[in-house]
Parts: sequence; C-alpha cells; structure tokens
Amino acid sequence: MNTVLEVQQLKKYFSGQKAVDDISFSINKGSIFGLLGPNGAGKTTLLRMITGIFFPDEGDILLNGKHFSPMTDVANIGYMPEERGLYKKMKIGDQVLYLAQLKGLDKKEAKEKIKEWFVKFQMESWWNKKVEDLSKGMSQKLQFVTTVLHNPDLIILDEPFSGLDPVNANLIKDEIFNLAKQGATIIFSTHRMEQVEEICDHIVLVNKGKKILDGGVAEIKQKFKKNIFEIEFDNQLLPEHTATHLFSVQTLENNLLKLKINEAFNNNQILSYFIEKKLNIRSFNEKLPSLNDIFIELVQGTPESRQFQQV
Repeated sequence: MNTVLEVQQLKKYFSGQKAVDDISFSINKGSIFGLLGPNGAGKTTLLRMITGIFFPDEGDILLNGKHFSPMTDVANIGYMPEERGLYKKMKIGDQVLYLAQLKGLDKKEAKEKIKEWFVKFQMESWWNKKVEDLSKGMSQKLQFVTTVLHNPDLIILDEPFSGLDPVNANLIKDEIFNLAKQGATIIFSTHRMEQVEEICDHIVLVNKGKKILDGGVAEIKQKFKKNIFEIEFDNQLLPEHTATHLFSVQTLENNLLKLKINEAFNNNQILSYFIEKKLNIRSFNEKLPSLNDIFIELVQGTPESRQFQQV
C-alpha cells in the first residue's frame, strides 16, 4: 500500500517542556488511523504540526512522499478540530461556500458539492440559518461537511461524534467508511475506545509526549490477550467451584463460566475436560481485551504491558 503520511522523529517544545517527544509513524492510503492518548498526551500538538498550524522543532513530515509544505499542501487536508471553528453569525450556505472556495473549489463546483452533501445529510433547509441557531449535533454535521467537501487526500477528525445522537453518529460513521473506500486517508482521534475498535484498522497510542503503542487493532488485541475464555453450557448448573490444574475460574454464574487457562495448557484441553464431564457446551469463546482495557493498562504502566509497547 502507498504511504500517504509519514511522521519522522517529531519533537515539539513549549517553555522547555516536550509536548511531543521523538514520535514517528506512517499511515497508508485508505487507512482509518486512530491517534489515541489521555488528556495532555500530545495528540493535539501532533495534529497541529501535521496540519501546519505548528512547526516541529525537530523531525520531518512527509505527505505523499514529499516534504510537507503547509502553504501548498493544506488544500489536500481536511481538518475537523475538537474546538469548532465556524462563524456563528454567518449564514450556513454562504459560510460553506466561502470555506469550499478557500480550499480551491470554484463557485459552481462548490455549490454542486454543497447541494450533494446537504441532501445526503438532510440539511437542505439550513442554507439561510446561522450557526448560532444550530444545536451542537447539527453544528457537528455542518463541521464534518466543511471538512470533507473538497475531497482531501488526508482527513483529520478530532472527536467527530461529540454531541451527535445515535442516528447521526451512524450517518457520519458510514461516510467515514465510504471516504476510506474511495481512497481518502483518515486520522481519527477520540477518547471513546469502543468507537476506535469499530472504525479504525491501525492505532498509535501516545502518553506524556511519547509513542507507547503502534500497530493494527486486531494484532494489538491478540498481543494483549490473557488466555481468558467464556463457556456457556446448555441449561446445566455447574458446581459452585471447579477445581482443576487446567484453569482458574474468573466468574461463574449459573451456566456461564469465565476462566483463565493456566500456562502450558490450551483451549482444546479445556474443551476435552468439559466433554469428559459430560457437559453440553453451547458456546466457547476467547475474550480478547478491549482497547479500553489495553489503553488503561499501558497508560498506567503495569509491568506486564511493557513488553508489548511496540507491536
């Protein structure tokens, strides 16, 4: 796959403090890339360097294989910041048209694209409204449209679902997938780990200005798995305590057993154990850790997590 964005050993200082400390990563064309981290981790500073708002003190940024030039490359980027940047007193139609022309679209083409997006998002009646008259969720839809209207190669979305009801959140999510399928590369930044699991194919986790995790979502979840399985039995009551050298019981509720397989044993041996007990198994599933669990484990710096910080 073609690399669209490459960040090389970026560093940024504020009053002598490192906000971004030697961070590198790359993003392929068509990827939905999660940039994660707790408050104050350096995510916003990274995004502002990628969009040319800040210049790095050290390191380099490559866009489509060339050194990033904010003056010329900004037209290829769509940035939806967490802090919204719309003019509250300006009419919505005039504002979107103005922003589209700033991104290089001529007036005729801009109007055609605005109409297309307004119909898609059921915003046709909004043209003469002002931003200050919109709810937070409506403003969020408008901000998304202004971000993607000019078909940028790189789209940066910082908390794009904030304030949206489930219906409109799904609408935005579907468009994110569609844009990626059409070849756009998307950086998605959020605190909602369940959204990351659902949307992103690759993530980078930063903490205190440093990159502490970089890899594919499925790969990371496999790396952090802890041999936890959940077994559901067919309407059979299990003993209150199951003593065996094969596994340790995590939870036991009626016919649902959550267990951790001990080292040197595997899931086939566990299945055989219960079959020998003449218990009818309805389901047997491995319980992989959520990204939220992994996020907390890494940010808190547990000893068990350190060996997995680069996958």
